Amino acid sequence: MKARFLKAAAALAVGAMLATTALTPALAETLKFVSWQKDEKGVGDWWASVIAEFEKRHPEHKIEWTKVERAAYADTMTTLFAGGNPPDIVHLASFEFHSFADNGWLEDLTPWTEKSGLNLDGWSGQKACNWDGQVVCIMMLYYGAIFAYNEEMLASEGVAVPTNWDEFLAAARKLTKDTNGDGIPDQFGTGHETKGGAGQYLAEMASYLLDAGASYTNAEGEVTIDTPEMVEGLQRWKTVISENLSPRDLSAGDIRKLFADGRIAMRVDGPWLYSIMEQGAAKDKLKLAKVPFDPPLGGSSNVLAMPSEIDEEKKELVWEFISIATSDEFQSSFAKLAASTPPSPRADVSAAKAEIPHFDLLVEAQQAANKAGVDRIPVGLEIPFNEFSKMIQEEAQRMIIEDLDPAEVAKRMHEKAVALQ
Repeated sequence: MKARFLKAAAALAVGAMLATTALTPALAETLKFVSWQKDEKGVGDWWASVIAEFEKRHPEHKIEWTKVERAAYADTMTTLFAGGNPPDIVHLASFEFHSFADNGWLEDLTPWTEKSGLNLDGWSGQKACNWDGQVVCIMMLYYGAIFAYNEEMLASEGVAVPTNWDEFLAAARKLTKDTNGDGIPDQFGTGHETKGGAGQYLAEMASYLLDAGASYTNAEGEVTIDTPEMVEGLQRWKTVISENLSPRDLSAGDIRKLFADGRIAMRVDGPWLYSIMEQGAAKDKLKLAKVPFDPPLGGSSNVLAMPSEIDEEKKELVWEFISIATSDEFQSSFAKLAASTPPSPRADVSAAKAEIPHFDLLVEAQQAANKAGVDRIPVGLEIPFNEFSKMIQEEAQRMIIEDLDPAEVAKRMHEKAVALQ
């Protein structure tokens, strides 16, 4: 009840704030921009630079930048759109824009890209922005996973840095140990969140499924779970968890801290893991390498779009903002300011490489994941993704708790996924 109240209050507060723009003629040329990233170090600074450039080019116009917390974001944006008062510049997580597009709330950007000459060939993750034959958004971040390991722990056991599944499994088994003699493992070969949200649970499983050649759906959106590849991927996940090669019932934050402090030997994660490593007790022992799975885990993060029902003058201004954000200049500055891989293949990332020692690994992983079409949202299951991810999590947990045959589990997952479509 409290959570619903806070979300409703946030929506009303933002709605009231944004509504003043429409009521005051002097503010008619103010663009409303809502984001959860306003105060985030790096990426928030980059957004601020895009806004500053827009206002420099168009001093007669202003951008009103409002922050809404991530936990209340989707509900707040839904309330604004449903009430006919959407922000002019639409910023959404890549896993939540589908319902907005499905309601017809997002503009088809195809004519805008063609008119401006924006070339999206090779733009990482952009394929995810295609909806019902239209381009409804521009991908603003698509990342590839990194592989981190404790060099001292591997060396102490004579274990080389793994380069494939078999080597990874052998290393994880050798590095999982009871170091204090109480009969319970307190050092782990790898680490996965097994407590928390379904979306994160699927992300934790994903490397094993992808490397086995499995996918939940094909390019046409047909469910493809009941396959030998999926059975193999599920068996790998079951092996890692059932053999206690990872600690159980911990959040992703807990797992990352254990790795950073030297209790876990290997971890596959997003680029954000590096900053956590830098704060850990084992900081000087931690290294980065290419992910030992092919293709590597990757995923889209957030998108820019425009509402379909604002007036044409504002659409022109919104596209100008998007054009700045997607320009070679600002895609290049994104790499350095946000310390992340920009989606544009034309971005100059030399400055980022000079400051971030592992940036080449990030670029390589991003490009490999994008080439393989890896994303966390299966094609054809975008709208019911919350129900789908919960179902997969529940079935995978049952497989481990009840020691079920992965072939039977894959068959049941397949049937339930089809029913959700």
